[in-house]
Amino acid sequence: MTFATLRATAQAWLAAGRPAMEVQVLEHRGSVPREAGTRMLVAADAVAGTVGGGHLEWLAIERARRQLAEGATAVDDWAVALGPSLGQCCGGALVLRTQPLTAASLAAWPEPRPRFVLQLYGAGHVGRAIVRLLAGIDCRVQWIDEREAEFPAEPLPEHVTKLCVEPVEAEVDAAPPGTCYLVLTHSHDLDLRITEAILRRGDFAYCGLIGSKTKRARFIHRFEQRGVPAAAIARLTCPIGVPGIAGKEPEVLAIAVVAQLLQVTGAAD
Repeated sequence: MTFATLRATAQAWLAAGRPAMEVQVLEHRGSVPREAGTRMLVAADAVAGTVGGGHLEWLAIERARRQLAEGATAVDDWAVALGPSLGQCCGGALVLRTQPLTAASLAAWPEPRPRFVLQLYGAGHVGRAIVRLLAGIDCRVQWIDEREAEFPAEPLPEHVTKLCVEPVEAEVDAAPPGTCYLVLTHSHDLDLRITEAILRRGDFAYCGLIGSKTKRARFIHRFEQRGVPAAAIARLTCPIGVPGIAGKEPEVLAIAVVAQLLQVTGAAD
């Protein structure tokens, strides 16, 4: 569940007058299931989000529901050493803060920094599979295609924005510095134009182009003929996806590509 989805759930529960507690990882040290800033919502009959699962989360939910039943209004900070007190082998320690969910407490939730900003070019089968995977990840996605009919009819996640525009390659310059780009359109000529625009811009965190090693070689030859900087060409990822995952099904390729995005942007942090 993304931060935006959890916040929307909190807003819906407040609007419905549904009593709930919010549980936050206030501090963490060492190896822990989730980092500081992670939140979970606990109602009498439902839980949204997670602070890491396992025995720790089971106790946190039990603690929150007990406080909810007692009508507690105060903030409760619980310091937990995962090894000695819970018998977990993580070895870290954390502080869980439990308090009633209110409009004021929700307003204090900070806006999270997205894992990455992505321009995704192409609304075909692979593009749709990637967007489905990104639905549960805190990132920001601009999904671009010149064909309106290719986008799914159902609503997109809050952090995914579709853009139907022509020429699509003009959107490259509108992205912030450090953006990730995935190019997987229906046309090799269009792929070429978009990728060239990204490489000429040069300040990308990741530039992935769908295709084979043969396609990569042909595109690189064209880029070299057009004077695209060699340093930018060397940073082009094609084929896309983490190595070692066999299969060309859209869902399989999407898993490999999203894993690669997380690798690249995680290493950058």
